[in-house]
Amino acid sequence: MKKVLLPILTLFTFLFVINREANAQTPYRTALGLGIDLGDGQTLFGPQIKHSFGRNDAVNAQVLFGDNITVVGVDYSYNERIRGTRGLSWYVGVGPQASFIDYGKWHGDWDDDYHWKDGNTHTHFAIRPALGLEFRIPSAPLAMHFDWKPWWNLSHGSNFEASRFSLGFKFVLK
Repeated sequence: MKKVLLPILTLFTFLFVINREANAQTPYRTALGLGIDLGDGQTLFGPQIKHSFGRNDAVNAQVLFGDNITVVGVDYSYNERIRGTRGLSWYVGVGPQASFIDYGKWHGDWDDDYHWKDGNTHTHFAIRPALGLEFRIPSAPLAMHFDWKPWWNLSHGSNFEASRFSLGFKFVLK
C-alpha cells in the first residue's frame, strides 16, 4: 500500500507546486450528483452536493448508504485549475463525518442460527482528509471526481484506514 501512496502523494505535491500561478476560479458554482466511497470495507453510495464560493473554496456534502450504515459528511476543499487543461482541476480538503452503524438486528454464526439483537447501534465520528482530481466536461453540464479519502475514526476504538477512495459523478446546475 505504501508503494502505491507515495507516487500518488508525490504527483499531487508536484501539481500543487507547478500550478500555484494557475487560474484558480472553480469551473462551476453548484453541482448535484452521486458519490461512491470505496476501498477496504464496504462500498457506500449516495447523493452529494458541491457548492463553490470565492475563487478556490468549495463545500461538498454527502449522505452515503451501505449495509446497515448511513454516513453523513461535509468537506471543505481548496480547488485550483490545472493550467493548460480545459476543465481539469485538483483539490485538497478535509471534513467531519458521522457514521450511524446498526451492527445488525440479526446476528448469527456459520450454521445460520440467527438471534434477534436489538439496540446494537453505534455512532462513529471521523475526520476525512481528501486529495483528488476533478474534471468538468467543457461542452456539457457534467463533472466527475476521483480522490484519495482516508478514514480517520475518532471514536469506538480510534483507527486510521488509508485505503479509502471517493468517486463522484455530478450534474452542474450553474
